[in-house]
Amino acid sequence: MSDPSRAKVEVSGEAPRPEGPPVAATGLPAGRAKSMFRLGFEVFIQNKLAIVGIVVLVLAVLFCFAGPLFYRTDQVTVNLLQVNLPPGPGHPLGTNETGYDQLGRLMVGGQTSLIVGFAAAIIATIVGTVWGAIAGFFGGLVDAVMMRIVDAILSIPILFLLLFIVTIVSPSVPVMIFVLGLTAWLVPARLVRGESLTLRVREYVQAVHVMGGSSWHSVLRHIMPNVIGTVIVNATFQVADAILLIAYLGYLGLGISPPATDWGGMLSNGTAFIFTNYWWLIYPPGILIIVVVVAVNLVGDGLRDSVEVRLQRR
Repeated sequence: MSDPSRAKVEVSGEAPRPEGPPVAATGLPAGRAKSMFRLGFEVFIQNKLAIVGIVVLVLAVLFCFAGPLFYRTDQVTVNLLQVNLPPGPGHPLGTNETGYDQLGRLMVGGQTSLIVGFAAAIIATIVGTVWGAIAGFFGGLVDAVMMRIVDAILSIPILFLLLFIVTIVSPSVPVMIFVLGLTAWLVPARLVRGESLTLRVREYVQAVHVMGGSSWHSVLRHIMPNVIGTVIVNATFQVADAILLIAYLGYLGLGISPPATDWGGMLSNGTAFIFTNYWWLIYPPGILIIVVVVAVNLVGDGLRDSVEVRLQRR
């Protein structure tokens, strides 16, 4: 007896189709397309250095903010009987020139450095994003005036400008956040402005005008959300820059006023004893500055890869 299915194939002239799930042209089973967020997340977690950077940042935050809850020290009262004690029982990292416990001092100083760094980066990112989006979208005279302001401020060395400002006002955490934030928004403004010049000629932005939408609606709903990748990546580098700038000012003696401190101020105080072999006053704050800044940059590199279009669609 002849096989009915075989006879059907011979009549139609078609080869029999294998049973099973559909196969895509690449030879892999066809499935639902991955979202851009999931693609970016997968690319990010493939970057091992970025994961290491996140782990280091989490440990730094826990050390600075959760550490004082378990390791309590007096960082206000000067104790001249315990000045410059070497590491030992009761003081794992010794004491400084005023008798403060150095390990507890690192925790308190880290709080200042991290708070100022992240807060200043947030302010700089918000101001720079809004400024650049408006300048790039409207163009013409608006763009010319706004970007000439940016160019004029960029022509002034940032460190010199910071030194000038902190000599006028008394340095404190809110003042340092405000000063660093309002001097670091220039770079994100130029980046977002370049992205806006490209996005404003896209079809979906032009469609808003055809449908009667306002220019501000285009800026808020289409321009700014589409530059979020560039903004996030730049924000991570802004954090690293802000931490370094607060360290510079602290090292020059223009940082947070005592009894508060930051890692740069601790490093500056420690260099006064560089010839007395008091290594515990110099190496710990310097190492923490380097480690945290490198970790932030590693995270920024991972985010840059995850939002890059070619990597998302590879």
